[in-house]
Amino acid sequence: ALRHADDAILAAREARLSGHVSVGMAPSTASVLGVPFINAMRESYPDVRLHLVESLSGNLERMINTRQLDLAIVFQQEKILRWSARPVLEERLFLIGTHALLAPLQEDHISPDQLTSLPLIMPSQGHGLRGRLEAVCQQHHLSVEVVADIDGLALLMQAVRSGLGATLQPGAAISHLEHQALRVIDVVNPILSRPNFLVSLSDDELTPAGLAARVILSKVMRQLVESDRWPGATLYAH
Repeated sequence: ALRHADDAILAAREARLSGHVSVGMAPSTASVLGVPFINAMRESYPDVRLHLVESLSGNLERMINTRQLDLAIVFQQEKILRWSARPVLEERLFLIGTHALLAPLQEDHISPDQLTSLPLIMPSQGHGLRGRLEAVCQQHHLSVEVVADIDGLALLMQAVRSGLGATLQPGAAISHLEHQALRVIDVVNPILSRPNFLVSLSDDELTPAGLAARVILSKVMRQLVESDRWPGATLYAH
């Protein structure tokens, strides 16, 4: 049914679609996806008014559950009450910290159990990255030290640069880093990653502008991964 709805939207592209649509993205996602998505929407649907919201994933989940957003990219499908959720891609997570803080780590990769020896700076509980870390700790019976809960990417990365602690972030966040100041280390055995779900209100509730935006958003995400412009991301087979 979703594919038929999408096909209908694509077939109707010649019609001058109007209306408005609100789309939410986490800061790291927005840094890679935001501008390409805006440009694609302006090119395909210039009369659709686009409202983009950048916020942490936990906030986006609440906003879509209360119908403040039409579409969002989130990382924990179970937090979305009853909306359409499509897994689009998987993002690898990397350890990021100052060279001084991470100096004891000789290799360019670590395993999750080595995180226990580091002070970590993470978003607070209820947000996607923190949930992923806690799930890994529970699975492998690990105990980590989170020295600061910071719900904002800019301040979190400022704290990391100051040497207060290290953090886990996706490739989208590290693509804009000044690599001289910070070290990026792969986490392996197992690889840490997070799924990206494109969630939306149900097809019955989405406006034609919302349906069109969902098609464009999915298409741009796939194009960014296929052209190697989304670091550490892998598409799910559809």
